[in-house]
Amino acid sequence: MKNLIILFFFACIPFSCLSQDRPKKDEEKSEMRPSKNEDGEWDVTVIDTQFDYFLNAIAKPMSQYSESYLKTKNAFLVSEWNSYYNSGKYRNIIESGIDYDPRENYGIKFEYKLYQVFAYVSWKYGLKMNGLSGSDAVR
Repeated sequence: MKNLIILFFFACIPFSCLSQDRPKKDEEKSEMRPSKNEDGEWDVTVIDTQFDYFLNAIAKPMSQYSESYLKTKNAFLVSEWNSYYNSGKYRNIIESGIDYDPRENYGIKFEYKLYQVFAYVSWKYGLKMNGLSGSDAVR
């Protein structure tokens, strides 16, 4: 009986070493979705400590852009970003798609911050994005 218990114990060891994470199904694609903050304004949350530095020290100020310019650029950049995400290109940089509706009125703060996310990724990782203006792409 003692040998049977020991044999059972050793037989269970390989199963305890298996990964606990289940792989994502195709339907479970992760996406960044715009959300409203406490003030009812649309907001983008970026979880990268260097993004705040980039936004305050390197990025052009919001006053240099118009909302319509940013909205046009963001529609193009989101499309480019999502095509990279869906194709699996730049997997180490692009971890989720972006749910963005160009018909929605997000406001200039949101449009500016989203545009700066693309500029930041270009600045930090060297990812060439065709929708960025020349001066934002080379920062």
